[in-house]
Amino acid sequence: MAALPAFTIARLPRIVFGAGTIRQLPAEARAFARHALIVTGKRSFLAGPAWPPLKDGLHEAGVRCETLSVAGEPSPELVDAAVGRFGGADIGVVIGIGGGSALDAAKAIAGLLRVRRPVADYLEGVGPERPYEGPAVPMIAVPTTAGTGSEATKNAVLSRPGPRAFKKSFRHEDLVPRLAIVDPELLATCPPAVIAANGMDAFTQLLESYTSIKANPLTDALALSGMEAFRDGVFAAYDDGEDAAAGRSRLAYAALLSGICLAQTGLGAVHGLASPLGAHFPVPHGVCCGTLVAAATAANIAALTARAPDSDALARYARVGRLLGAANDATADGARSHLEQTLAAWTRRLDLPRLGAFGITRGDVGPIVAESRGSSMRTNPIVLSDDEIAAIVADRL
Repeated sequence: MAALPAFTIARLPRIVFGAGTIRQLPAEARAFARHALIVTGKRSFLAGPAWPPLKDGLHEAGVRCETLSVAGEPSPELVDAAVGRFGGADIGVVIGIGGGSALDAAKAIAGLLRVRRPVADYLEGVGPERPYEGPAVPMIAVPTTAGTGSEATKNAVLSRPGPRAFKKSFRHEDLVPRLAIVDPELLATCPPAVIAANGMDAFTQLLESYTSIKANPLTDALALSGMEAFRDGVFAAYDDGEDAAAGRSRLAYAALLSGICLAQTGLGAVHGLASPLGAHFPVPHGVCCGTLVAAATAANIAALTARAPDSDALARYARVGRLLGAANDATADGARSHLEQTLAAWTRRLDLPRLGAFGITRGDVGPIVAESRGSSMRTNPIVLSDDEIAAIVADRL
């Protein structure tokens, strides 16, 4: 019997999970401070049914609130402007409520309110990459979509459109939220297209974490549990029928676990491509991941079979294939084939758009490939050639 490999688990938030748990937010916020900054998406949460009772609850708890809305993916300029606006306001807790973009903006702002330096100083591959020394303002994350898992990570992903476009991360363990309140009821207002794209992002993160070269026994258990929950919940949530609430609960759980896993293991080829695609084209992150995961998985399996047939990653892909319904007596090749077919079927069933819908053409493939070899690609289970990466993109044009 072989000993388990050594591994390290990075910082995690305290997690409160379950339907209706957003009602605990006022008391939790008050435990940190009397003055809060709430960072949300452009309008969906503040215009929705959950905001009025939350606003009243915060007032009753004695928490004075400022609000900031984030339209689309946050930019360095947005973060710097928010720090300039609220840096002198004695904010004692930042509350991010929304999708991954709102949570990432909240993490970056919380990290800089007391530091008062431009966020570009800390962005990977952009500025001087100064070491971050804090201190960060405590942050509470409340996801309203089931996708990025940002509530459990140290990453604040920021984007800059235009000629010098980029999509880069400000990363530090001090940016990990102190508390994540994951309330599946908040997903009830998500339209089917958002459920589909964000859900497939979560599944992609779970699959890439499970097959990452940095996977460990703890993340393996969490990733498999998350993929099982996604399998059982995605279509119930997407179809919004009588089992929708149960489906949303499973999706919220899967997304949370995907964030926990990726924070420990890194990701893979899909997220390597998502960075340049999201930086240079108007492709929502979840759509990018959801539309590419079937093609990228097939490419990884083919490359491993050809060049690393003894890789443990092939056995892992087969195990996921069995988790997703391959016959008990299926061979390993058969189980992997079932995985590929299932992912392709999900892509069609969830109506995930092709990349061509966002103006991407074959002429763009080369530059996309050239910018794809960031940190995510480095934990892919095998090094893919430029031609193999290009074929993934071309498959979804």
